[in-house]
Amino acid sequence: MLEEVERWLDRRSWSVTDRPLERILAAKRNTKVSVVLPALNEEATVGDIVAVIRRELMTETVPLVDELVVIDSGSTDRTAEVAAAAGARVVARDAILPRIPTVPGKGEVLWRSLMVTSGDVVCFVDADLRDFSADFVTGIVGPLLTDPDVDFVKAMYDRPFGDTPGQGGRVTELVARPLLNLHWPRLAGFVQPLGGEYAARRSLLERLPFPVGYGVELGLLVDALHTVGLDALAQVDVGVRKHRHQDGQALGRMAAAIYRTAQLRLSRGHLVRPWLTQFERGEAGFEPRTYAVDTEERPPMAEIAEYAQRRVA
Repeated sequence: MLEEVERWLDRRSWSVTDRPLERILAAKRNTKVSVVLPALNEEATVGDIVAVIRRELMTETVPLVDELVVIDSGSTDRTAEVAAAAGARVVARDAILPRIPTVPGKGEVLWRSLMVTSGDVVCFVDADLRDFSADFVTGIVGPLLTDPDVDFVKAMYDRPFGDTPGQGGRVTELVARPLLNLHWPRLAGFVQPLGGEYAARRSLLERLPFPVGYGVELGLLVDALHTVGLDALAQVDVGVRKHRHQDGQALGRMAAAIYRTAQLRLSRGHLVRPWLTQFERGEAGFEPRTYAVDTEERPPMAEIAEYAQRRVA
């Protein structure tokens, strides 16, 4: 590990207990905090997450979160109804920036969320978390409110796989971590580089391109490094993250998208063939299934006319 990264780990890696809630609230002052949950068919978990945030972080005595928004990206279950009943403002992905046709993907939802939120600090939380704790929010928002030199904060945590501790994050260990260590060794200190819980200043997010799919976490991390430098990035230990796990085929597609995101940042060129073929056993033996790998990125939100007009208004 680079000496610079070792120093960074001492300076910019914290525990959620390092910043008591009282200290965070005292530092908040006039800073507005938005929490965004990207959601697709998460009726089983989204309501509990929203309820915890409203009950513990959106009260008169604890007014940490000013805005809680669930972006529904085309759910076919009761995700929107459950989230609204729990107290979130629910916005349909396709209703945001209708001039620009939507494409499937988590990054697309996160990018569009900047149009319908107004917080100076934007906190992203995945909607499939189980046994959710408010520490996920306070942990990653805290450094941004107490330290003006920090612009981007990722959560770190243990990721059990079923009953086995520490075996989650398979794409992280097999794809993302090798890529970062080989090509962006200054980011080798991040424990969960692909984690979906992170917070950043709007002034940074609006300047970054957003990969539309699974590559969004790696893309934002790499681009944030190049935009504001390593010392403006941080991570906070929030305990244990339990969530729904993807099957092996879905992980393959995720890995391909992440590799493609890394490749674009290495060369800023074009892929020769942005497709991934996988195999499933059918009646006649193994049958190929070919999927498009995300090949589109959204530009920095600051370049979108509607966003600029909204900021002026």
